[in-house]
Amino acid sequence: MSLKSRLTDDMKAAMRAGDKSRLGTIRMALAAIKQREVDERIELTDADVLALVDKMLKQRKDSFEQFTQAGRDDLAAQEKAEMEVLSTYLPEQLSEQEISQLIDQAIAESGAQSMQDMGKVMGLLKPQVQGRADMGQISGQVRGRLT
Repeated sequence: MSLKSRLTDDMKAAMRAGDKSRLGTIRMALAAIKQREVDERIELTDADVLALVDKMLKQRKDSFEQFTQAGRDDLAAQEKAEMEVLSTYLPEQLSEQEISQLIDQAIAESGAQSMQDMGKVMGLLKPQVQGRADMGQISGQVRGRLT
C-alpha cells in the first residue's frame, strides 16, 4: 500500500472514530501532497510523499521549540500532537551505529578527502536516510569526519 493511500485510509478511520486532532493533521498532510501534485503536475511517489511528511515533521519540531521558549504551552501541545501523528508515517529510525556505518560507506564510495567533497557524500546518504534520520545531525557527523 502506498503512503498516500495509507494516509487516505487513516483519514477515513479518524473520521469514523471522531478523532478530530488526528483527522486535522492527516488532512493537512494530504492537502500538502495534493498542492504539490497540482503545482508540479505530477503524481508523487512514496519517496516524494515521505520527503514531504519529513519536511512537515521538521517544521512542527521547530515550531514546538519556539512555542516552548515563548511559554505558549497550548500551541506547543498542538504541535507535539501533530508531530506524533506525522511520525507514524515515517519508517523506523536508524540507530547511531547504522548511521555511522552508512557515513563510512558513503565516504569510501565517493572517495571524499576534505570538506570540498561533502556534497558528494551527502548526495549518496540522502536517499538512504530520508525520513529515517535527522539530516542536520548527519551533516554534522560528516563534517566532523571530513575535517
